[in-house]
Amino acid sequence: MNILIFGPNGSGKGTQGAIIQKKYNVPHIESGAIFRKNISEGTELGKKAKEYIDRGDLVPDDITIPMILNRLKEDDCKDGWLLDGFPRNKVQAETLAKALDEAGMKLDYVIEIVLPREVAKLRITGRRLCVNDNNHPNHIAFDAIKPVEKDGKLVCRVCGGDLKTRADDQDDAAIDKRHDIYYDEETGTMAAVNFFKNLGTVKVISVDGRPSIEEVTAAIMKELD
Repeated sequence: MNILIFGPNGSGKGTQGAIIQKKYNVPHIESGAIFRKNISEGTELGKKAKEYIDRGDLVPDDITIPMILNRLKEDDCKDGWLLDGFPRNKVQAETLAKALDEAGMKLDYVIEIVLPREVAKLRITGRRLCVNDNNHPNHIAFDAIKPVEKDGKLVCRVCGGDLKTRADDQDDAAIDKRHDIYYDEETGTMAAVNFFKNLGTVKVISVDGRPSIEEVTAAIMKELD
């Protein structure tokens, strides 16, 4: 099955994506990783993308989308894929949908993790990243996934690894900027989600992101199974 997953920063999108990937044995494809791979391998698209990135500009869709399609055509995607981090706005959603159709790729599901903006912000500022695996959930504000204390410091509750914070997770302005893009229903990421809801050819699964990880997973799996 071919899946797009959406959710604001702080929604647990990466955690749920990892669970889906493991259950259905499909690659969890993150758009940023596609950029890094093309640039490191010196592909033609990677070279073009690097020119924009080096200038601090956004990479145009006519470079980004071919990169993504090339990745989705690789052998490990023949039984399905989970695409995360793209599209980020309505125009990208429209362009991606058209490109998938032209490539003969059917989009089966769109998963939307719904979370109020103020809750998403709290989750970001309190989350801690495991140096061994970013998908190990740790958060200082939620008892169910609170880090454990070892030798006087907090460590990952899953593997005991060291924890770190992203600098932009503690930056109100940076958080607000990311959320401004996501929650924008006119042209931003929410507009992209609504585009797929109105498309009529793909099942959109909207789940409440406020309950526990296990409850959110169960809600998603109920619709996927």
